[in-house]
Amino acid sequence: MEENRPTLAVIGGTGKQGRGLAYRWARAGYRVYVGSREAARARETASAIRARLADRAADVHGLDNLSAARQADVVVLSVPYAAHRATLEALRPALQGKILVDVTVPLRPPRVSRVWLPPHGSAALEAQDLLGPDVAVVDAFQNIAADVLWQDDPIEADVLVAGRGKANRHRVMALVEAVGFRAWDAGPLENTVAVEALTSVLIYMNKAYHATHLGVRVVGR
Repeated sequence: MEENRPTLAVIGGTGKQGRGLAYRWARAGYRVYVGSREAARARETASAIRARLADRAADVHGLDNLSAARQADVVVLSVPYAAHRATLEALRPALQGKILVDVTVPLRPPRVSRVWLPPHGSAALEAQDLLGPDVAVVDAFQNIAADVLWQDDPIEADVLVAGRGKANRHRVMALVEAVGFRAWDAGPLENTVAVEALTSVLIYMNKAYHATHLGVRVVGR
């Protein structure tokens, strides 16, 4: 593992999106802790990733969510919105002084193709309010279909990175680019309202155009 690479924890790492992100970072040479409410499930997912990367020295391990968060420099949260607050409350002590990359989207079943804004405006704004000033919350990967993360083929999609502090956003952008996407600085925490809401638009478009992996590309630069 190269020096200066942060150690990562993917909370909710046994779900489709979390597993895919953990796989891609492990493939890129990062030390990754897969987190789950059940440590045994996390270990199973970590084992599956190591098996898939058998020809490489995959530095990936499975732990319960709190233990994984404690081990990491940067924590990635990939859980359903219904579990968002409870998960953050449980992890709050382990997140202090760190970047939280929040992948959560506030979808409201069954109408997930319609934009719904939570009381704070976005999941990231809720997370920042709950965790306090010593945690930097940054949104990323909301507009990427979960299934494509487990694939090895190049993906023609961009990732919008919005959140607290330009330096924090640029650290997250480096993590985005390490797993094969082009990253864009999409601005401060308030802009996470638009980034997260765009997911419902893409869900609607996937249905309308009989697609599964529609994403976002930024053009004109």
